[in-house]
Amino acid sequence: MNGLWNRRRFVSASVAGSLLGISNRPLIAGLGAVTDEQIRASTNGNVVQLQPEIEPLVRLIEDTPRQRLLEEVGARIRKGLNYTDLLAALFLAGVRNVQPRPSVGFKFHAVLVVNSAHVASMSSPDEDRWLPIFWALDEFKSSQARDIAEGNWTMPPVSESLIPTPEKVHSAFHSAMQNWDEEAADTAAAGISRFLGAADTLELFAQYAARDFRSIGHKAIYLANSWRTLQTIGWQHSEPVLRSLAYALLNHNGEPSPATSDLEPDRPWKLNQELASRVRADWQLGKDDSAATSKFLTQLRTCSSKEAAETVLELLNGHISPRSVFDALHLAAGELLMRQTGIVALHAVTTTNAMRFLFDHVGNFETRKLLLLQAAAFLPLFREGMKSRGAIADTRIDQLQVKQEAGGATESLDSIFASLRSNTATAAQNTLNYLAAGNDAATLMNTARRLIFLKGTDSHDYKFSTAVLEDYYHISAPWRNYFLASGTYYLKGTEDRDNGLVERIRAALS
Repeated sequence: MNGLWNRRRFVSASVAGSLLGISNRPLIAGLGAVTDEQIRASTNGNVVQLQPEIEPLVRLIEDTPRQRLLEEVGARIRKGLNYTDLLAALFLAGVRNVQPRPSVGFKFHAVLVVNSAHVASMSSPDEDRWLPIFWALDEFKSSQARDIAEGNWTMPPVSESLIPTPEKVHSAFHSAMQNWDEEAADTAAAGISRFLGAADTLELFAQYAARDFRSIGHKAIYLANSWRTLQTIGWQHSEPVLRSLAYALLNHNGEPSPATSDLEPDRPWKLNQELASRVRADWQLGKDDSAATSKFLTQLRTCSSKEAAETVLELLNGHISPRSVFDALHLAAGELLMRQTGIVALHAVTTTNAMRFLFDHVGNFETRKLLLLQAAAFLPLFREGMKSRGAIADTRIDQLQVKQEAGGATESLDSIFASLRSNTATAAQNTLNYLAAGNDAATLMNTARRLIFLKGTDSHDYKFSTAVLEDYYHISAPWRNYFLASGTYYLKGTEDRDNGLVERIRAALS
């Protein structure tokens, strides 16, 4: 499989003009000329081809230098290029040109962030909607440069003769994923694209996106974000995306095959398969219980991965609703960020967001149980991963207290974003006060998004803010304001430096 995925893209060059005073006569006589068309045909044979209607736009994004890309795309928009086509081309350029290895993260965030940028765009005023997509275009060029420096990986064509038939595609995919067989998974993923629908695709991939803790949750994030993006750009573009996704889900960091080894990242999944079999039949009919949420949140501060999953089993069998369980998971993830504002805790939030999305959108009861159990099991692993990155404070999300203060909504909103860098704890407290006073959460969210557009410099700014603002509405009313308050620990404030891209984007679109 390594040979399949590591073929390099050939780049042609031509010699024009004179060379050391020699005229333009042929240096080698008697041979037919090699035309540009022949060079392109040779190159295309080593690179997966996309749908013909989108291929030229993807090529434009791939081949235009970073310092000119925004201006080139702006010119196309002024001539009629629509939003959906640009979103599709951006996503597919990343899928074709950026390898989801050695981890489904790092440079691959250029792909992972596309859905987050799209969600931010759709949630913004009309006049701001191009900004996140242009930012993501620039981010792709940065990741493309890193990929070139690391070996210039490009997705090759699929092995057509090995694609399973429609009646065998389900079993072929399960066999490949269970055996961690990259080549078989590649052809099975192509078959899934050609023969199955979007819902069936999500059901299949969701069974494997959360089965291990490698890449700290990015496997689940990639499935959730890529499926959502395909729902927008159209499933005619799904084949290279699903091939990339299968390749990413089988990443095991150079370890022995997990199919024949007992490795630490796989142990929660093995335990949770057994726990899932013990969940009562009517587990989805439990009652919302804020006290149960609070108790589980307390346990998640110190318990092991195994204990977290066992508590989920106990809660479900005790007639507590999955929603109340997820409330505790979202709150615990937000609290981790309050305890240590950094990359590990941030991914606790974004991974829980992805697991919640998958849980809410798959229909298979067994898969849903496993996603909930895995989401709980992952949080102590994130907490343990934070220990090597510095001190972990004893901050507790449920100890934030509402303090009514004088002043209008605008003044309070200004105070939140003015204090984000200088005193994040105060900003979190002010956020809780603002929401408790009955002010509109959507107004706060719109301000947060605009500050990301102006000041965001990293894919995590978009991924995190989109996850937090989205999950606010998933969490029960008694808890959602606390969760949003925790988000201030990684949002952008008015004191942060502008990223400089907005003026360039405005010029490109003017």
